[in-house]
Amino acid sequence: TYTGSILVAVNPYEILPIYTSEQIQQYRDKKIGELPPHIFAIADNSYSSMKRYQHDQCVIISGESGAGKTESTKLILQFLAAVSGQHSWIEQQILEANPIMEAFGNAKTIRNDNSSRFGKYIDIHFNEKGVIEGARIEQYLLEKSRIVSQMHDERNYHIFYCMLSGLSAEDKAKLELQDAHHYQYLIQGGSIVCEGRDDKKDFADIRSAMKVLMFEDSDLWEILKILSALLHLGNVKYNEIELDNLAATEIQDISYINKVARQLEVNAQNLVDALTTRTIVTKGESVTFTMNKEQSLDVRDAFVKGIYGRMFIWIVDKINEAIYKPKGSQFRKSIGVLDIFGFENFDKNSFEQLCINYANENLQQFFVRHIFKLEQHIEFLDNQEALDLIAAKPMNMLALIDEESKFPKGTDESMLNKLHQYHASHPNYLKPKAAVNQTFGLSHFAGVVFYDCRGFLEKNRDTFSSDLVSLIQESKSRFISLLFSSDISMGTDTRKKSPTLASQFKRSLEQLMSTLSSCQPFFVRCIKPNEFKKPKIFDRELCCKQLRYSGMMETIRIRRAGYPIRHSFAEFVDRYRILVDGIGPSHKEDCRAASNKICSAVLKNADYQLGKTKVFLKDAQDVYLEQQREITLTRKILIIQKMVRSWHYRRRYLKMRKCIVVVQSTMRAFQERKRFLVIRQGYMRLQALVRSRMLTARFNVIRAWALNLQKYCRGYLVRQWVQKRIVAIVQIQASVRTIIAQKQLRRLRIE
Repeated sequence: TYTGSILVAVNPYEILPIYTSEQIQQYRDKKIGELPPHIFAIADNSYSSMKRYQHDQCVIISGESGAGKTESTKLILQFLAAVSGQHSWIEQQILEANPIMEAFGNAKTIRNDNSSRFGKYIDIHFNEKGVIEGARIEQYLLEKSRIVSQMHDERNYHIFYCMLSGLSAEDKAKLELQDAHHYQYLIQGGSIVCEGRDDKKDFADIRSAMKVLMFEDSDLWEILKILSALLHLGNVKYNEIELDNLAATEIQDISYINKVARQLEVNAQNLVDALTTRTIVTKGESVTFTMNKEQSLDVRDAFVKGIYGRMFIWIVDKINEAIYKPKGSQFRKSIGVLDIFGFENFDKNSFEQLCINYANENLQQFFVRHIFKLEQHIEFLDNQEALDLIAAKPMNMLALIDEESKFPKGTDESMLNKLHQYHASHPNYLKPKAAVNQTFGLSHFAGVVFYDCRGFLEKNRDTFSSDLVSLIQESKSRFISLLFSSDISMGTDTRKKSPTLASQFKRSLEQLMSTLSSCQPFFVRCIKPNEFKKPKIFDRELCCKQLRYSGMMETIRIRRAGYPIRHSFAEFVDRYRILVDGIGPSHKEDCRAASNKICSAVLKNADYQLGKTKVFLKDAQDVYLEQQREITLTRKILIIQKMVRSWHYRRRYLKMRKCIVVVQSTMRAFQERKRFLVIRQGYMRLQALVRSRMLTARFNVIRAWALNLQKYCRGYLVRQWVQKRIVAIVQIQASVRTIIAQKQLRRLRIE
C-alpha cells in the first residue's frame, strides 16, 4: 500500500506472479496511485523524476531482517534494466552481480533464510537518453564473525554450502574437501540445509554470473582454494600444554594444517607457529610468546575473518571493474538503491548489531528529516538524541569505544565502565542494575536493545597480527598476496594506528548519508508479516509494531495534519499555468499572484496555503491538480495533434499534388510525343507514297520515250537488216541462177 509516495511492502514469503515483463510494461510512465501499489511504481517514478528534473534519485529500502529488502532491491534493478530499453551487456552484468554478492554476503538466520549480512548501495548511472551506462556498488560492514560462529538454526554464508554441493568429485579431491557436516564452521548452528534453496543449482548460477562479470577461471579457482582453506582451518583444534612453566598450545591433528598450507601455499611449520605463538617487537628486538588455548582460537578465527573479509572486498572491487564506466560526457545522472541491514535485536547483541542499529538510526533520521521536519508547527517523534548519544556529541559511545580500543591494556570491562560513567544519566542509555552484568542498553527508535560488550574492543580493533602478515608475505600464492597487499606494504606501527572498524564505518556512513542527501529520495518500508517465515500468516500486532517503530504511523498523522507537498511559486506557475488562461511563464509573471490565481480557479475552497516563497498542498490537492493538468494537457495535446496532423496531411497533399502534376505533365508529354511520332510516321509514309507516284509517273514517261526510241531504232535496224537480207537474197538468187544457167549452158554445149 502507499502512504503518500512511500511504499509499504509486506513480505509474502512465497513467489507471486506479479513481477513479470507484462507488469513492467503496465507500470511504465504511470504516476503513483494510477495503478495498484507496486514496487515497480516506485522504480518507474524514480526513473521518470530523474529524466524530468535532471536530478539524482535514490530508493531507500528499510525494514527488519526478513522483511524483504533484498528481493525489493532486485525487483527495482530488474525494472530499471528493462525500461532503459537497450537490453545491453552492462544491464545483464548489473543483474548478475546479485547472485555473487548474495552467495558471499548472505546467510540463513533465525529470522530470514536469505539475510544480507552486509549493507550495499548500488548506484546506477544513466546517460542523457536514460540508458544505463554503468553502475557502482559500495559495501558496508560485512558480518565477519558469522564465518567462525553461528547461533542455533543458522548457517554460515551460502557460498560454503553451494561450493560443497556444486563441485565435482574431482575438484573436491583437489581441494581435499568432504561434505558440509565434516566442518566445524558449518555445523555450529545445527542446520546445513536451507528450505527453498538448491545449493547445487545456486553454485552453477554463481559460476555463470562470474563469467558474465569477467572473472577468470583462475580467479574462481583461487577463491575456492581460499574457501576450502578456511574450512580446514575451522577444524584445527588445540590441546593445552605447559611449556617452560607457561601456558601453551599444540595442534591436535596436523593433517588440517598441511591441507591449509597446501591451499594457501605457505610453509606448514610457519603456519603452526603463527597459530600457536605471537611475536612482539620492542626496541628493535623481537620476543616470541606462547599463547593459551583461548588466545590461539582467537588468532585462528581472526585469521579466517581477515582472509574472508579481504576476499569479499576484492570480489566487490572486481564486480565494479566490470560494471563501472568512467564518466565519458558531462551528463551523468544516477539512481541509487540502498539495501542495508535492518534493525536487529537478538538474544545476544554484539558490536555488529550496535553498528547496524546506528546505521538504521541514521536512515530513520534521514526519513524523519525528509518527511517530518519539512512540516512546520507540527510535533513529531525525533531520534536525534539517540544519534547524539551514539556518535555525535563529545565523548559519545563510539568515541569512547575507539579510545579504549587504542589503549594496549584496554578491556571490554573498562570500556563498559567508561560508558556507564559518561552516559548513565542519559534517557536513551540503560545501565544494568547488577554490576557483574556485562551489558548495556540503548533505547532505539525501534525499541530497547541490550548489547553484550564482550568482544567489542577486539572486533573494533579489527587487527591482524604481524605473525599472520609475515606468513602471508611468504606465501607463493599471488592471489593471497594480492588480498593482503595493503597490509604487507604498511609496517607494524602503521597497522596499529590504522582506523578502527567503528571509525571506518562511521566515515562510510557519513559519505552515504551525504550522497543520499544530494538525491531526491523514494522510500520503501518492508514489513515482516510473521516470525515463522511462512506465507498467509499475518501477525497484526507484529506488523503494527513495525509500522510504529518505522515512523509510518507518525507519517500518516503528519500527512493528515500538515501540507506534505510544497512547490516554489515559480515551479508551481510553470507546471500549472496551463490550467488558467492568461498566465505566462514564471519569468514574465508575478509568481505569487499567479499561484493564487491558479489555486483560486482550480482548487477553489480546498485546504491549501500560500507561504512566502512556496505553495503548500495536501496530497489530495496535489493529486487533483495533477489530474486536472493531465486533462488539460490531453485537451491541448489533442488540439496540437489536430493542427500537426492538418499541417502534416496538407503538406503531404501538396507534395502529392506536385508529384501528380509532374506525373501528369510527363504523361501528357509522353502521349503527345507518341501522337507526334504516329503523325510523323504517317506523313513520312504519305511523302513516300507521293514521291513513289511521282517517280512512277516520271518513270512511265521516260519509259514511254525509251519505248518509242526503241521502236524507231528497232524499225530502223530491222529495215536495215531486211535491206541487207534482200541484197543477200538477191545475190544468192543471182548466184543460184548463175549456177543453174552455167549447168544449162554446159548441158547445151554438150548437146
